[in-house]
Amino acid sequence: MKTAALIPAAGRGERLGKGHKALVEVAGKTLLERSLEAFLTSVDEVVIAVSDDMFAASEAIVRGRAKLVLGGSSRQASVFALLEATDAEIVLIHDAARPFLSKMMIASCIASAKEVGAATVAKAVADSLIMTVDGTTVDRDELSAVQTPQGFKRDLIVKAHLTAMEGNISATDDAGLVRAINQPVAVVTGNNWLMKVTTPEDLEIANALAATWDAAQKVDAC
Repeated sequence: MKTAALIPAAGRGERLGKGHKALVEVAGKTLLERSLEAFLTSVDEVVIAVSDDMFAASEAIVRGRAKLVLGGSSRQASVFALLEATDAEIVLIHDAARPFLSKMMIASCIASAKEVGAATVAKAVADSLIMTVDGTTVDRDELSAVQTPQGFKRDLIVKAHLTAMEGNISATDDAGLVRAINQPVAVVTGNNWLMKVTTPEDLEIANALAATWDAAQKVDAC
């Protein structure tokens, strides 16, 4: 089955405050390049959604290794544009803002998507949780934090997106759209490496971790 990685990267990253988030560097490599390189030998094609004003810069980063398409006015619209740009039977949707993605995680997500039809990486919540309004404790054992990649049979995720459009439904992640049409989503165990760079503090942490991550990837490649 043909596989494709779809990377919505058109967002501006307002909370980070450094322009287009995908073009921000972590230890000398942009977030976009780190996500692209993670997929290059693990899927058949990579398709990236970018905004018009970052197209030229993205072309210089991609250097023909992936297909670029114009993103939409929202993440959801960008993902649908990505889905329209591939004919792969299995697609993995991944946030460019998560720079530390392993080959093993990609393989696990693909396998689960093939078996179940939809899969999301998610990490067990370690912190104690309370309701902000009244301080009531929430049982963390029943909760997980959603990460990416999320993998799908293409026909299923396209159906979920079309249904969402018809019903004016939005979700913060694509697996949520699949659940909205009453289809199961497998959970692949995530980890702390799949942090999302959202704030300046996140960027500082990512820069601190990058040397360790990059060294480990060089060892794995040998």
